[in-house]
Amino acid sequence: MSYTDSLRVIHPNAKIGKNVTIGPFTVIEEDVVIGDNCWIGSNVNILNGARIGEGCRIFPGAVISAVPQDLKYKGEPTTLVLGNNVTVRECCTLNRGTSAANTTYIGDNCLLMAYVHVAHDCIIAERCILANNVTLAGHIDIGRNATLGGLVAVHQFVRIGEQAMIGGGSLVRKDVPPFVTAAREPLSYVGINSTGLRRRGFSKEDMHHIEDIYRILFVRGLSVRKALTTIEKELPESAYRTQITSFVRDAKRGLMKGFRTTSGASKPGDTHQEG
Repeated sequence: MSYTDSLRVIHPNAKIGKNVTIGPFTVIEEDVVIGDNCWIGSNVNILNGARIGEGCRIFPGAVISAVPQDLKYKGEPTTLVLGNNVTVRECCTLNRGTSAANTTYIGDNCLLMAYVHVAHDCIIAERCILANNVTLAGHIDIGRNATLGGLVAVHQFVRIGEQAMIGGGSLVRKDVPPFVTAAREPLSYVGINSTGLRRRGFSKEDMHHIEDIYRILFVRGLSVRKALTTIEKELPESAYRTQITSFVRDAKRGLMKGFRTTSGASKPGDTHQEG
């Protein structure tokens, strides 16, 4: 370990790896594990239950593994897990789990920009980006490579599929399926996340196939049940078709709205989500 100065409080039982830099005025409690090659800035609080992987960067003012803001929490031992190479920018607040799931998990190579809040029992898969001031309530599940723009607020128990992109300032009350771009108020389907999919090596054929699935689901004006039947009847079987239809069938909170024009007028498919 290397320290910038001696003005810090580190419990002697905390497990700290090799080549870890810890800035001044940082507090590390007893039940903490920090992997090798981490950089921890000044004025960081790393509290009991934190499990931090290798190569993480935690910027000043962050609070890691704070007690959940859940009145049902009774002090049971739970954890907050950061994978490897996670970046946590200034003043983020990351709460540990409750007895419901026992952990809050943030996967490898995620970027949490300044002032992000992650509540208890959230699961964030690898390579996600949460821009400034994103706020997650409890029990949220976010798939890999998802991007949430600045000031996005997400309701508890919502699921966001992998490779999804949510525009800044959005209120997310319903589930957002994989590979889509979502924005506007109420949150609506805008199209597939074509830029993100191209960057991650999706072929044009696969992107067209995914787009065809969502045209049926979000643009034709069908109920969810009818749309699923139509997708499975009209489109060839594929891993993407299975992934999307399974996500939709499991959407306990319902789905976001279908395609809407910029004037707010509904396009066909706008009212199907409750079906």
